[in-house]
Amino acid sequence: MRIAAFGFRSVPPARGAAGADKFALELFPRLVSRGHQVVAYNRQYPDVFVDINVYKGVQIKTIKTIKRSGFDTLLHSFKSTCDIIWNNTADIVHIQNGGNSIWALPLRLFGKKVFISQDGVDWKRDKWSWYAKMYLQFSAYITAYLPNEVIFDNVIAKKLFEDRFRKTFAFIPFGSEIAAWPENNDILDRLNLKPGDYYLFVGRFIPDKGLHYLIPGFTASSSKKKLVLIGGSPNPSPYEKELTDLANDNVYFPGFLYGDEVNTLMKNAYCYIQASDVEGLSPVVLSVMGLGVPLIVSDIEENEYAVQDTARMFKKGDITSLTEEINFAEDNYPEMQALALRARERALSVFNWEHVADEHVRVFEKG
Repeated sequence: MRIAAFGFRSVPPARGAAGADKFALELFPRLVSRGHQVVAYNRQYPDVFVDINVYKGVQIKTIKTIKRSGFDTLLHSFKSTCDIIWNNTADIVHIQNGGNSIWALPLRLFGKKVFISQDGVDWKRDKWSWYAKMYLQFSAYITAYLPNEVIFDNVIAKKLFEDRFRKTFAFIPFGSEIAAWPENNDILDRLNLKPGDYYLFVGRFIPDKGLHYLIPGFTASSSKKKLVLIGGSPNPSPYEKELTDLANDNVYFPGFLYGDEVNTLMKNAYCYIQASDVEGLSPVVLSVMGLGVPLIVSDIEENEYAVQDTARMFKKGDITSLTEEINFAEDNYPEMQALALRARERALSVFNWEHVADEHVRVFEKG
């Protein structure tokens, strides 16, 4: 099959990357290893892009876009759609993010099979303005009816769409396993960290992620450890300044890190915390589960589906509840470790990247 893909930021990830980039990084090379041709459309921002033409057999096309949140995605997706049509780069188009579903119409008119990966209920995300939420509500209808198939990574969003549109959609969860990497403590030394002496979060600094609960919840706890927040705002945002104002000396902001360094930080964390208000099926949570690291997550349905009874959960948006869970982790670490072992067993048996790749091939061929 000849496959083109867009809707993520870049392969490999660059500053501002999120779960969609992790998904692309894991899936596309596996499709190539199965004998398929894949063209990935990377974004080039004025100050951020990856200068690469091929990554693990994936052909990379880099297209310029703007920095304005939301519009950067639409502009890049429009340009990618034009390139796919005019240059006939693929027969199958895999689009991430239902907000890009409007491009399914021209692609299908030109004979392309179109598949959209929908990772959550986008219009519920606080990062979007009122008009963006209206657009995402509208695009949900397009998502439901225009593509050859819609692929969900979590059963909650899938059920919501199926109930709303009275259709059946595909379900393929993310994988959890991380390939072996050359473990060393260079990143720990650089950040002045010790194994087991810090809590960790990795991701974008946007309201959806609940960092405005996480920081005060941590600083109010009995913990004398550090809280390390890896990432930042994908676009300039006053929210990032609000977070630094909430922090004390035990809260670290190392900026964006990727790959082996992040894997090492996750592996050596005392506990990982995901405080999100809204999520799809979080690739980071699944990776942490696969590494056997203790977890505290908010009790949203998507997190509950991922971890089931293998992690501690706090009430979404409730700082006091989160503080209580951090204190529990401080006082009952053997129990946290036992949960982490069960989480690893669940992750590696249920969420597998090789299975993810095989299922995408099956859906593409069927569509």
